[in-house]
Amino acid sequence: MAKILGVGNVTLDIVNIVECYPQEDSEQRAASQRICRGGNTANTLVVLSQLGHQCSWAGVLADEPDAKRICADFDHYHIDYSPAFHVTNGKVPTSYITSNQRNGSRTIVHVRDLPEYSATYFSELALCDYDWLHFEGRNVVEVKKMLEYVDIMYPAIPISLEVEKQRDGIEQLFNYPDILIFSRAYVEQCGYFEATPFLMEMRKLYQANHMVCAWGDQGAYAIDEEGNSIHSPAHPVSQIVETLGAGDTFNAALINAYIQGEPLDAALYQACELAAYKCGINSFEFVLNSGKAQDKS
Repeated sequence: MAKILGVGNVTLDIVNIVECYPQEDSEQRAASQRICRGGNTANTLVVLSQLGHQCSWAGVLADEPDAKRICADFDHYHIDYSPAFHVTNGKVPTSYITSNQRNGSRTIVHVRDLPEYSATYFSELALCDYDWLHFEGRNVVEVKKMLEYVDIMYPAIPISLEVEKQRDGIEQLFNYPDILIFSRAYVEQCGYFEATPFLMEMRKLYQANHMVCAWGDQGAYAIDEEGNSIHSPAHPVSQIVETLGAGDTFNAALINAYIQGEPLDAALYQACELAAYKCGINSFEFVLNSGKAQDKS
C-alpha cells in the first residue's frame, strides 16, 4: 500500500443517459439521470483507494451544499481531503454530461466558478508523508511552482502528470514528472494521428522516464527511458455502457502497477484491462468486484 496525493479537480457530475445523442435545437427525454462526484484526479484517487492505497486529494472546495455531496463521496471511498483549501464563495465545478447509450460516448459541458489550487497551499503540506504524487495538467503557472518545489525539496518522490488537453504553456510541466500520461485528444491537438510518433518526439524533448498514451479501442502506447516503443492492445468489452471515467481508471491502474514494481509492458496491459472493465459499467463502485484489487494487493 502506498500513500498517494492527487492534486487536481473535483466536480459535481450531472449525467443524463440518452438513447442517442440529440440533434441541435431538438428535445429528447433522458432514459435516466444520476448526480455524482466526478473530476479527473478525484476519479483516479477513488480507483486507487479501491486498489488498496491510502489516498489524499488537494484541491479547492466551496462552502456550499453541493460540497457536502463531494465530501460524503470522498468519505465513502476513504479519500482524505484535509489538504483541500476551502473558500466561502463560489460553486462546486459542475459537469453536465450527456452519455449516449448507443455507443457509450460522453459529451461534457463544464461550468467553473472557483479559484484554482495554489502552490502556496501545496507548499504547506507535509509531502514527506507521501509515496507518490499525481498532478492534473491544469492551472499551469501554479502547478509548475508545485513541481519545482517537489524537485528541490522532495526529489525522491515519484510524480505522474496527466496531460488531457492543450493549455497555454503546459509544455513547461513536462520535464518534472517521472511519468507523463497523454490523452489521445491532446496528441491529436498537437497534429499527430498516431501515438508512437508523438511519443518519440516527446522523448527527444523531455526527460520523463516513461511517456504513455491511451488510444481508445487501439489500446495504449508508451516509450520507456531507453526510447523503446511498447504497445498493449485494448481489452474486449462485451457491451460498452459508458466511457466516462475510463481514462481516469486507466491512469489509476497504471500508477498502481508502477507502485507494485511492474515493468512498463505489464503496467500498460493492466491499465487497459481495468479501463475496459470500467467501460462496461456506469459507476466507480467496481474495482473490488472486478477482482483486480485482490490480484494487485
